[in-house]
Amino acid sequence: MTAQILQDIISDNDQTRARQEHLDALRRLVGNAYPNKFTRSQVVAFGREDTISAIEEQFRAYEPVIAAGGKPEPGEIEQANRELNKVRVRIAGRIAAPPRVMGKAAFVHLSDGARRLQVYVRKADVKPVNNDSGALIDEEGKGWELFGLLDHGDFVGVEGYLFVTKTGELSVHVQTLQFLAKALLPLPDKMHGINDPEIRQRQRYADLIAGSLKLDREEGELTPREVFERRSAIIRELRRFLEEHGYVEVETPMLTPLATGAAARPFKTHHNALDIDLYARIAPELYLKRLLVGGFEKVYELNRNFRNEGVSTRHNPEFTMLEFYWAYADVNQMMDFCEELIRATVRKALGEAQVPFGDHEFDFARPFRRLSMRDAVAGVGQADLPDHKLLEVFADLIEPGLIQPTFITDFPKAVSPLSKASPSNPRVAERFELYVAGMECANGFSELNDPAEQLQRFQEQMQQRESGDDEAMLMDEDYIRALSYGMPPAAGIGIGIDRFVMLLTNRQSIRDVILFPHLRPERKRDEPEPEPPAKAGG
Repeated sequence: MTAQILQDIISDNDQTRARQEHLDALRRLVGNAYPNKFTRSQVVAFGREDTISAIEEQFRAYEPVIAAGGKPEPGEIEQANRELNKVRVRIAGRIAAPPRVMGKAAFVHLSDGARRLQVYVRKADVKPVNNDSGALIDEEGKGWELFGLLDHGDFVGVEGYLFVTKTGELSVHVQTLQFLAKALLPLPDKMHGINDPEIRQRQRYADLIAGSLKLDREEGELTPREVFERRSAIIRELRRFLEEHGYVEVETPMLTPLATGAAARPFKTHHNALDIDLYARIAPELYLKRLLVGGFEKVYELNRNFRNEGVSTRHNPEFTMLEFYWAYADVNQMMDFCEELIRATVRKALGEAQVPFGDHEFDFARPFRRLSMRDAVAGVGQADLPDHKLLEVFADLIEPGLIQPTFITDFPKAVSPLSKASPSNPRVAERFELYVAGMECANGFSELNDPAEQLQRFQEQMQQRESGDDEAMLMDEDYIRALSYGMPPAAGIGIGIDRFVMLLTNRQSIRDVILFPHLRPERKRDEPEPEPPAKAGG
């Protein structure tokens, strides 16, 4: 039964059958085809395993500098090899391209997903490892037989000494060869990678492999791995900046008894032991502000939020949000701090403040533009609009044109139930949103801390729910109780990490910066096309 299920997953064709035959032969030759470990050397730094990237980085200086169309000098090669031949390494990686076989010897490149290193295998020198005993197989020709059973994409471990070839390429002269894992499926096209975005997003493992093998790359193009390494660097810098400014990272519930903290439709589940319904959180805001009540003055959380809504190139039901709160500050101080945080993160993660994105280039070094929502719509001849119309005109006519970093301020209070009203205009909330490339990237405000007014705002939201708005906020009596103990004046903000990463990696879809985005279920090969839904009225 297991074999049949595997056949259903792996397409049956000449390539997959040949790979399976090689795997069967490998088992007869080396025993266990999937050994538990491979111990790598520690040449580059004691206590750290030698990766292919580390070896290449450490020793590539021995490669001779060759003029265009020229050849390295034999003397340079000989001098480099006098030093390199003393260096013995044990490295492992994926076979990144089909081997180049020349009689009784061959060259092949191994990859660690980031860089490649060439290895040289000669029939007379290489010995295979028996994976059951860990001992070398001394029979003549068995190492070369093992090499002949390898396929593009297999994982192997090699041991040998470094040298530079006659063409000047750093390589490993392999003396010991150990098989580690078989690629039963052929790898993607090494020239162009995977062009189908759904395959890239659904099978991220294949996308990462393809990116590491792809040879045809435009200048400045990031591989999928580099996109997610940059994402990691961005998040690391955001954390560093906040902690340097006195913020404490905290964790608040992911499953909550009330779907509060933002206006959105939640995911619902049930806790069997407690026999209560719970909701995947839509925002951590009310929990973080409870901590301000408790005495924390600067807190932040960087974690997942969940909203049971539509998907698009800018929306994913599960997304990463950075939220932080600053006691005794107001909306203007938070805008200043947000701008400083983003500018510092861009410079640290990218090394510069100018960022290409599609046909545009953002300049994060320049002061961010600041514009009230009413001034923005007045600029297109739309003045003195009621609140609901103001929001509609802004979304349709203004938002798509906010390309360079721009703060939009002074939102209608009616759509800002957790924000303080402006002292100069009680109909306006002390709230801002940051827009870049026509996308909302951050949302902040002066936090409402009057329990009586917050209770009234919740009641207004409940009335909207009763009128059919299922995204209006729920009443949270415990939060009112917390505010009744006293919360200092404060400012808070939420920054959408996924959209921020889109901007800094030049990706037009949010799915390209989330490792495993949500997609419709994959239709199996033998599954019929789904029938279109019946029209209303039969």
